[in-house]
Amino acid sequence: MKKPLFLALVFAFSSQFGFAQNQVTSVAIKNSNDAPTISKHIYGHFAEHLGHCIYGGFFVGDTSKIPNTNGVRNDIVKALKELKIPNLRWPGGCFADTYHWKDGIGPKENRPTIVNQWWGGVTEDNSFGTHDFLNMCELLGAEPYLSGNVGSGTVQELADWMQYTNFGGKSPMSDLRRKNGRTEPWKVKYWGIGNEAWGCGGNMTADYYANEYRKFATFMSDWNNTGGLIKIASGANSSDYNWTETLMKNIPLNMLGGVGVHHYAVIDWNKKGADVAFTEKEYFLTMQSALKMEELVTKHAAVMDKYDPEKKVAMIVDEWGAWYDVQKGTNPGFLYQQNTMRDAVLAGATLNIFNNHADRVKMANLAQCVNVLQAVILTDKAKMITTPTYHVMKMYSVHQDAKLIPIEFTSPLYIFNGQTIPAVSMSVSKDQKGLIHISLVNIDAVNKNKIEIDTASLGAQKYTASIITASKLQEYNSFENPDKIVPVAFKGFENKKGKLEITIPPFSVLVLEGK
Repeated sequence: MKKPLFLALVFAFSSQFGFAQNQVTSVAIKNSNDAPTISKHIYGHFAEHLGHCIYGGFFVGDTSKIPNTNGVRNDIVKALKELKIPNLRWPGGCFADTYHWKDGIGPKENRPTIVNQWWGGVTEDNSFGTHDFLNMCELLGAEPYLSGNVGSGTVQELADWMQYTNFGGKSPMSDLRRKNGRTEPWKVKYWGIGNEAWGCGGNMTADYYANEYRKFATFMSDWNNTGGLIKIASGANSSDYNWTETLMKNIPLNMLGGVGVHHYAVIDWNKKGADVAFTEKEYFLTMQSALKMEELVTKHAAVMDKYDPEKKVAMIVDEWGAWYDVQKGTNPGFLYQQNTMRDAVLAGATLNIFNNHADRVKMANLAQCVNVLQAVILTDKAKMITTPTYHVMKMYSVHQDAKLIPIEFTSPLYIFNGQTIPAVSMSVSKDQKGLIHISLVNIDAVNKNKIEIDTASLGAQKYTASIITASKLQEYNSFENPDKIVPVAFKGFENKKGKLEITIPPFSVLVLEGK
């Protein structure tokens, strides 16, 4: 059994005011001959019928004065294409297990209305459905990831949806698709079989869900169209390792393309804290929760390795991100929150974890894409802005489908009120053009950190860098000042004699490129 590639923990250094400023963290480059490729799908997103993610976010309708293509905002499409969005998960979330796909096809004026029982009790008209989503994914150049209804749906309903989207021949569902205006199938590859079956997806036990999964998966045909259907099991809630164990033990591997894991960075589910007016203590506790992802991925991977030592089954972290109390004055069921430098740091550190576990983590989905939780895009009528999290994911897009370069280092500590977490997060890759990319995060809210990387074996001679940071952790992009936090060129490093020496400011995210 291989040990995890990311070995960046921890050595105790005691100081009431943080580590000594002349301390240098040395990073060693390890042998990368058998290192995995970082799947681009780690940089995936999530769009649920929740708040203003779909309606008033992605979708404004084709009669809107906001420039759109078949009702989908052109500015959002442009921004997400620039982000190189690889996949998008829809229609939920909790909403998925109450969604009946046939309600969202055919002439819009004939579609039934539904009530969103999970998120605000709002009534929606189903004007955004299967065609709208899958056609939008084509505009984005993103793979669709459909989350099927197991909680309140039937096997036949899900099998019919697959035939509708994927079958090119003559059949009841493909004929219905053609009648509704789409001749060629979309060839949807990624399918979730239920969502959070342990909770809003049905409050099932792991044993019960494993049997349900086997039943549903049996009737999900590839129709010889996708080039390899990926069936994804509803995975564990955070540290429920027994859930993963039960699925891996009871579901034949040839029926299992991926197993999900969900984890949100939350201080306290009863009192999550403010999205903007937070203290350093709240920042520290949020990052403490976020960095638990390293432990979760490692331990879930160890369970999976017992049953799948060849790593044929992917770990799919299809919901992750920060969750705070909603912004004051907004609907509690819409989960709208601002996005500050705290979120940028959290995104950078989490993506480094996924990169460093690319042997097992093959897909992840930030929750959520527009106007909900840790969104990369916020809208206000015709206005649209990108968030600090957006800019981090854009900076990190250089890792997509690049080869991981394993590293080893001992992180300094970020110390707050006697508690500690690692202060430095990092991942390194080499892309198909031979360019080296180093993504580096300083989590410490107060102290800069000095990093020394032994780059002699990497072959790059010249490095450039960009950084995202701010004067305060609480700063964010607003509709009045949309570019307050954007990446800028970074000069705080030296490259000499095979060593890269970097001084990274507090709460900053940095990406270096070497060639």
